[in-house]
Amino acid sequence: MTLDLAAFAKDKGIKYFMISYTDLFSAQRAKLVPAQAIAGMQEEGAGFAGFATWLDMTPAHPDLFAVPDASSVIQLPWKKDVAWVAADCMMEGELVGQAPRNVLKKLVRQAAAEGKRVKTGVEAEFFLITPDGSKISDEYDTAEKPCYDQQAVMRRYDVISEICDYMLELGWGAYQNDHEDANGQFEMNWEFDDALKTADKHSFFKFMVKSIAEKHGLRATFMPKPFKGLTGNGCHCHISVWDNDGRINVFADREAEFGLSAQGKHFLGGIMKHASSLAAITNPTVNSYKRINAPRTTSGATWSPNTVTWTGNNRTHMVRVPGPGRFELRLPDGAVNPYLLQAVIIAAGLDGLRSRADPGPHHDIDMYAEGHLVKNAPRLPLNLLDALRAYDEDEGLKQAIGLEFSEAYLKLKHQEWNAYCSHFTQWERDSTLDI
Repeated sequence: MTLDLAAFAKDKGIKYFMISYTDLFSAQRAKLVPAQAIAGMQEEGAGFAGFATWLDMTPAHPDLFAVPDASSVIQLPWKKDVAWVAADCMMEGELVGQAPRNVLKKLVRQAAAEGKRVKTGVEAEFFLITPDGSKISDEYDTAEKPCYDQQAVMRRYDVISEICDYMLELGWGAYQNDHEDANGQFEMNWEFDDALKTADKHSFFKFMVKSIAEKHGLRATFMPKPFKGLTGNGCHCHISVWDNDGRINVFADREAEFGLSAQGKHFLGGIMKHASSLAAITNPTVNSYKRINAPRTTSGATWSPNTVTWTGNNRTHMVRVPGPGRFELRLPDGAVNPYLLQAVIIAAGLDGLRSRADPGPHHDIDMYAEGHLVKNAPRLPLNLLDALRAYDEDEGLKQAIGLEFSEAYLKLKHQEWNAYCSHFTQWERDSTLDI
């Protein structure tokens, strides 16, 4: 039975609802709707001008209506009279094919039709920085190897504990928080869930982290590589596939190598097959490729892949299998769209299952020190343009995710690349002024 948002508001003391959707560039868009009007909005949706956000639309398009999915509603723990609810975008009574949440829901339905239920968990890294974005916010966070730094995490206790308390209150199963490998960088973990629920939580998490950081006079960024010389923000994703009842993990086989079943390896095979194309989604900005192709950082390792390889419990590869019944995709970064991340994983993985794809040999080496010894493993794209071209050439993946989405995404991302290329930089002056 669908939750009645008006009754929810009355029961919880909600005065306003944020009806929210995420556009193609991961920007979160919302309208603040008084509880007295939510009944009509739940039926018809809140109206937006799609062209005013990052969707491939014109000013002449009809109204875009964001119809709230009541099952996703979250009362803001830090502002109890407001509730956030994820919405599905519609236009003239039809689902908008390019809208990221719609893309994911379509793929979840496809997986269910094939008896599969994809469950994932994400590790969304972020920096706490000064409000102007120029530097990290903790002037004493200067260790050469700052990962798990006890003093540094406690200096940001007020921010981190408040966010974690809220995740516990929401029932997300938060279980650990740490200072990450870069100065000023943190990671917070909560339990894995169905792909759509993980995407909604991931979207809300980014909103919550930014909001609480601002409350404390700081700024949070999920930018892939905000500081030269420091480890970038990854968004590693742990993936398993279950039966439709969610009781049997079809990836788990303790008798198999790494505890990964034949179905798990086929799903992984789809990820490996489409890896260069995936990057256009999992690493969606110009800055993303400063993380993937970064030189050695001050801590000693970038912790990001640049080659399409997989392994067991070894963090130097694009995919690792840390334990039975799941694998970790280490390619995505902090700029990834929460919904498109899950969608592209399902699309590639289902293709692997259908075609019984072989992931190829695993490599049990330190890729940072011995990667040059691996022959015939594709390099990941060097820049956003290469990734977009790889995605455009991958007809199977484009079809699986949806042609309407793919055309819109490629069009807007090529515009973004062209804008970057026309931007005049200080590097050009430094490098060529005296030629």
